Amino acid sequence: MSNLIEMPTFNLLIVRSECAEGRPVSPRIIQANDSALKLLGYAEAELTGQPLSMVFSEKSLSCWQAAATNTQHCGIDSSFEAELLSKENGSVSALVSVSSLPGREAGYLDCILLIQALKSGDDLLVMRRVVEQSASAMMITDRLGRIEYINPKFTELTGYEAAELIGHNPNILQSGHMSPTLYKSMWDTLLSSGQWQGEVQNKSKSGRDYWVYESISAIKNQAGEITHFLAVEEDVTHRKAVESALSESEERFRQMAELSGEWLWEQDPNGYYLYSSVAVNQILGFSQQQIIGKHYTELLTDQDRASQTGYSSNQHAFHALVNHYRHQDGHLVLTESTGLPLFDADGKLLKWRGVDRDITARMQFQNALIESEKRNRLIIESSLDAIVIMDAYGIITDWNQRAEKMFGWSVEEAIGRPLAQLIIPQRYHSAHREGMQTFLRTGAGPVLNRQTEQLAARRDGSEFPVELSVSPLKVGNSYIFSGFIHDISGRRAAEQQIRQAEVELAIAQNEIRIAQQIQATLSPSSAIKTDNFAITGLCVPADKVGGDYYDYFFRNETHLDIVIADVSGHSIGPALFMVETRSALRAQHNLSITPAETLGILNKFLFNDLNNADYFITLFYMQVDQIGRQIKYANAGHPPPILLNRLRNDFIELDADGLIVGIRQEVMFEEKSISLVDGDVILFYTDGLIEAESPQQEFFGLERVKRIFLENSHLPPQAIIDALYAALKRFCQKSRFDDDITLMVFKWR
Repeated sequence: MSNLIEMPTFNLLIVRSECAEGRPVSPRIIQANDSALKLLGYAEAELTGQPLSMVFSEKSLSCWQAAATNTQHCGIDSSFEAELLSKENGSVSALVSVSSLPGREAGYLDCILLIQALKSGDDLLVMRRVVEQSASAMMITDRLGRIEYINPKFTELTGYEAAELIGHNPNILQSGHMSPTLYKSMWDTLLSSGQWQGEVQNKSKSGRDYWVYESISAIKNQAGEITHFLAVEEDVTHRKAVESALSESEERFRQMAELSGEWLWEQDPNGYYLYSSVAVNQILGFSQQQIIGKHYTELLTDQDRASQTGYSSNQHAFHALVNHYRHQDGHLVLTESTGLPLFDADGKLLKWRGVDRDITARMQFQNALIESEKRNRLIIESSLDAIVIMDAYGIITDWNQRAEKMFGWSVEEAIGRPLAQLIIPQRYHSAHREGMQTFLRTGAGPVLNRQTEQLAARRDGSEFPVELSVSPLKVGNSYIFSGFIHDISGRRAAEQQIRQAEVELAIAQNEIRIAQQIQATLSPSSAIKTDNFAITGLCVPADKVGGDYYDYFFRNETHLDIVIADVSGHSIGPALFMVETRSALRAQHNLSITPAETLGILNKFLFNDLNNADYFITLFYMQVDQIGRQIKYANAGHPPPILLNRLRNDFIELDADGLIVGIRQEVMFEEKSISLVDGDVILFYTDGLIEAESPQQEFFGLERVKRIFLENSHLPPQAIIDALYAALKRFCQKSRFDDDITLMVFKWR
C-alpha cells in the first residue's frame, strides 16, 4: 500500500471514518501522497489527522458521504465531481473516485480517494457533465448486468436513487407485463451484435408503469471483450397513452358504426366512398363492399345528381341536406345528410366524414299530415271562420259572409274602415297600434303566424272569445294581413271532449298499472337455493313497464338455465317483446338444446317482429351442469357477465361472439364453456347499470361495479345485489333511472 500511495502519477488520500448507524461519519485524513500534498499546497504534518472538511467544500463533503456509503454497502467504487480547497483558499475542480480498503478495523471504514484535477474544457469533465445533465435516462452495468451507474434523469424517471440500484440487476425495474422471451432475445442480440433497441414497459419505485424507448450498447475493451453495457432510455409513456386512446377511440367508432341504425360514411376529397357502416344495407339495400369505391352521385336520383355534384368540391360542411336515393330494388329513399370536411395542418382536404339518416317514412307521414291539415283548414275556414284582410294601415280590404254574421257589420260597411273600430274592444286599441308599428319596424309580432285566443267586439258592443290566426304577406313594398277568426263561445263541446280524454287517460294509466303487475309476475317469484348453488335477481324498470328481462329455471334435475335480456328502449313496446321472448324461451325448456342453439331458434322466431317494429334485443343465455360442475353459454351482443374466482380474486368476462337478436335472420352464435370452482360468483347485468350517470354526468362504470362486487362477494346473492343497488342510488343521487336496470347473481356452493 505504501508503494501505491507514494506513486507520483496519482493524487491519493486515505480517509478513515467512524461507522454510525450504517453510515460513515467524521472522516479524517490519515495519509496523503506527495502529489496530493502538492495539489492542495499542504505539508504532510499539516494535513495528517485533519478532518476531510479541511480540503472538501461543504457540498463536496455531502457527495463524499453518499459515495462512501454506496461503496460500504454495495462494494462498488463510486465517483463524483468535487470542489477541493487548497491551503491558499483556492478552489480546485476535481473528479474523485472512492474505493474501500480491505482489512479495516471494527467500527471504522477506510477509503482511498483517487483525485484527478480537472481543467475548464477538459474532455472528461465535459463528458461527465453531458451524462449527468442529459435529458435521457442513462444506466451503465457490468458484463453480468449489475448496475454500476445511473444519471439524475434515470432517478427522475424511475424514482430510485443511485444507492438503491447500484449493485442490483435491472430486472428490479421490470413491470411483469413484458414477455420473458423479449428479455432473452435482448441479451442474445446484445452478446452477438453489441446493440439492441426497442420499447419496454417498466415499473417505477412508486409502482407506476411507464414505457421507454431503450437503446443498449455493449462497451468493449482494447481486446474486444465486453466489459460494460450502456442503456439510454427515452420516456415514451405519454405517446403510448395517446396511441392507446386513439386505438380505443377508433374501436368505439367502429362498434358504434356497426350497431347504429344510421348510415355512417367517409369519402375521399373527390367524393368516392372510403368507408361505409352496415346500416347502408338496411337503408339502400347495398352491402358495404358494393358501396366502397363508388362516387356518391352514383346513388342519387337524376334530379339530385345534377344539383349536388359540387358538394364534394366546395369543401364546406353541410347539415340536414335532403337526398333522394334509389334503393337497390328501385324504390325511392329519402335521407337527411350531414357532412364534415377534414383538413390537415396545411389546410389540405383529407376526406369527408358524414351520416345519412333515413327519413322516408317521416317525410311521407309529414306530407300526408300537411295535405290533411290543408283540407281540414279549407273546410273549417269556408264554413266556420270569419276571414278578414287588412292593409298595413289597419284598413279592412276584405270581409267574408261569416264575418258579417259574427260581428254584425255588412261587407259594404266594413271595407275601407279601420279594423280596430269594428271588432277590437276599445281598451285594446293602443296595443293593436303598437303591435302594427313594431311589426312594420322589426318584422316581429306577438300574435303573428300562430293561433291565439283574444276578445272581440260585436256591432252591439258585446264581447266574446275568439281564436285568432294572423298571417302577414308582403306584396310589393307593403304588407297585407290575413286574419282567420273562429268563435269559440261554444267550447262546451270541446270541454266535454277534454273531460272524455281525461277519463280515457285514467283508463290507460290503469291498464299500464295492470301491465306492470303482469310483467312483475313473469320474473322469477323467488330465489333458488340448493346444496350446490344460490341465485336471485332484481329488475328496476325506468318507466311503469320496461324492456329488461331475467329468468332462471330447471331444464331438468341436473341442469339450470339462466337468461338475461335487454330490449332496446323501454315502456310498452319493449315490454311486449320481453313477454314474447320469455314465452319463446319457456316453450323450449323441455328440449335438449344448447345455449347457442337456443339463441339461434329465438333469433329466427323474433326476427320479423323485431325488424318490423325497429327494435332489437341483446341476450345472454347460460346453462349450469350441476353434476359436471360446468357452465355453457352463448351471447347475443349483451354486456358479458362477470365471473369472480374468489380464490384468486380475479375476474373473467363471459363473452362469446354473436350478433344482436333481430339484426339479421341467419346468425351463428359461438358457444363457450368453463368449469366451476368452489366459491365462484357470477354477476349478470344490463347496460342500464354501468351507463347510469351521476349529477356530474359521470358513468357508474364497469370498474366501479367490479370493485363493489369484489368487496361483497363473500355475502349471499341477495346481499350482493342490495349492495350494488344501494351504491348505484348513492352515486346517481336518485332512485328512478333513465334506463331499465337488471341485476342477477349466481353463487356456486
